[in-house]
Amino acid sequence: MLIKSLPEDERPIEKTLKQGVGALSNAELLALIIHTGTRNSSSIHLAEEVLSICEEGLSSMGSVGLDDLIQISGIGKGKACTILAAVELGKRIATSRPPGRRAISSSDDVASMFMEDLRYEKKEFFKSVLVNAKGEIISVDNVSVGELSSTVVHPREVFSQAIRKSAAGVIFVHNHPSGDPSPSDEDIRTTERLVYGGEVLGIRVLDHIIIGDGNFRSLRAMDIIK
Repeated sequence: MLIKSLPEDERPIEKTLKQGVGALSNAELLALIIHTGTRNSSSIHLAEEVLSICEEGLSSMGSVGLDDLIQISGIGKGKACTILAAVELGKRIATSRPPGRRAISSSDDVASMFMEDLRYEKKEFFKSVLVNAKGEIISVDNVSVGELSSTVVHPREVFSQAIRKSAAGVIFVHNHPSGDPSPSDEDIRTTERLVYGGEVLGIRVLDHIIIGDGNFRSLRAMDIIK
């Protein structure tokens, strides 16, 4: 059914104007983003098609790519890019922080900072979070992209920024594209090397957080970091 055939109070734009955007279903919200349908399909129908390829519902939409979207009849590159832009904006809103230095008090604080950024990534991203003596974040630095190994994540590269910025401590964060945050043997060996390197330099390794799909593991909580 085309949108113009729907009762006026059931059309996404009219419904938003009368009831607010919170009253819209997921398909209706996505239909507003898609904006126009085709000769045979309304924007709502196209939105339902898009949602149908999300295996775990809306929560897995962050892992949908351009190639997935343009396979849907009626979704060209323009509409696909618009959808991806909306998803990316949502991720950035979810992870945005107010101005000023943010203090970290727990592993949950760190995990919440990176969950939406990293949970859908297909590659491993290794990051370092530098903090001062008050536990306030100085900076977040990208260390490597790709499979984690002790050769890629070497203490020399990892601690160079920490030394330059006079960090008192560092928290390491990386993701597992499999969605399972359980540390591998390589994760543990690499962490132990970094902890030792930090001790030599006088920069404490506070934690190593592994991000999965909606969950995480803290190597300090697991007593791998003492």
